[in-house]
Amino acid sequence: MTLVAGVDSSTQSCKVVIRDAESGRLVRSGSAPHPDGTEVHPDHWWEALQNAIAAAGGLDDVEAIAVGGQQHGMVCLDAAGDVVRPALLWNDTRSAEAAADLNAELGPEVWAEAVGSVLVASFTITKLRWLRDHEPEAAARVAAVCLPHDWLTWKLSGSTSLEDLVTDRSDASGTGYWSATDGYRRDLVERAFGRAGVILPRVLGPAESALRTPGGALLGPGAGDNAGAALGLSAVPGDVIVSIGTSGVVSAVSTTPAHDPSGTVAGFADATGHHLPLIATLNAARVLASTAQLLGVDLESFSELALSAPSGAGGLVMVPYLEGERTPNLPHAKGAVHGLTLTTSSPAHLARAAVEGLLCGLADGIEAMVGQGVAVERVILIGGGAKSEAVRRLAPVVLGHPVVVPEPGEYVADGAARQAAWVLSGADEAPVWEASGTETITAPADPSVRAQYAAVRDMTIR
Repeated sequence: MTLVAGVDSSTQSCKVVIRDAESGRLVRSGSAPHPDGTEVHPDHWWEALQNAIAAAGGLDDVEAIAVGGQQHGMVCLDAAGDVVRPALLWNDTRSAEAAADLNAELGPEVWAEAVGSVLVASFTITKLRWLRDHEPEAAARVAAVCLPHDWLTWKLSGSTSLEDLVTDRSDASGTGYWSATDGYRRDLVERAFGRAGVILPRVLGPAESALRTPGGALLGPGAGDNAGAALGLSAVPGDVIVSIGTSGVVSAVSTTPAHDPSGTVAGFADATGHHLPLIATLNAARVLASTAQLLGVDLESFSELALSAPSGAGGLVMVPYLEGERTPNLPHAKGAVHGLTLTTSSPAHLARAAVEGLLCGLADGIEAMVGQGVAVERVILIGGGAKSEAVRRLAPVVLGHPVVVPEPGEYVADGAARQAAWVLSGADEAPVWEASGTETITAPADPSVRAQYAAVRDMTIR
């Protein structure tokens, strides 16, 4: 049996899965936590990776490895390959002003056309501008800039040469200075950072390998976390992935790139050579938890309440902007409940309105994808929120499409393992691994739910 390993180095932890390269069968796995914070020294990721590998029984019998990781984070290295300062992570917002400045300098339309996305604080390029302006001495030491998964791949290789830094299309597409059609835009790096001479990782093809570990295992190009998850789910063009976790993410495998000057859709690439347009919402699974807490019930009882109320909750609407919102971009918005009557003033109606409001926000994301030319043939529902029976049953009603709910898993690590098997095989396409435990849920769509939500949403944001 030939074994491959996939790594998910996320914000919270590092997970390692070891699978049979041919069948995809899970052989063993391990994990280790990451420290909290929005800036982390990369050495902590390396330590966690070593601990996760040990928990997974080591890599001595593994033939190929690939790393999936959190996107956007800025890892700066000096000429000796040492880390200049702790990495700023995707959720570090200190570069928000830098993002606004860069958008203003060229205009949102220019950024969308150049790199597929209008800039927000997550993007690496905004963090480079922040570093230039706020820590000029550190900025002067920077010889190379890479992303979390790039750095871990490089460390696994044992190389100390900055010329051996590599990345992939998916993670490069979240930097703000790489284009799916034109490659690196060094002019944009120079605009943000003040100089263009820094080394940037070589962008590998989807199944290309340029490095090996000291033990001889092939190293895949790796991927950003969302692209890794899409690969782990075997998503293809026409598939839309809806992830309901702390945040909500709607992404879609597409054959054409997105260029949305409104900034709603980020035009990322995927891990197979296609594209992965994406939108993110701030309010997702915690909407369910907070409403359940308000009603004084557990999540299972909350789900039962929601399913006992009528579609549209009798006209009761919740706009669940409980933490502001990113899509639409309303950071200071508040949540709203509208349509209270003697009939709708019940726990069941409020529970139903919360689930429908959450799903309507994600449906708006799918609609924005369609506006960018994305075809929607199947919706794949994942994340902690997908464990809710009410969410699963009401999703096709609100989203207007059947939903496929796969068995819970480590999708990013699984995608990295599948990429490792692909690299090892040398085939033109990734290996097919049969999924188990997948449930397909269908139900008639009810457009009136979204219509009444949209009316209240528009009143809320005026």
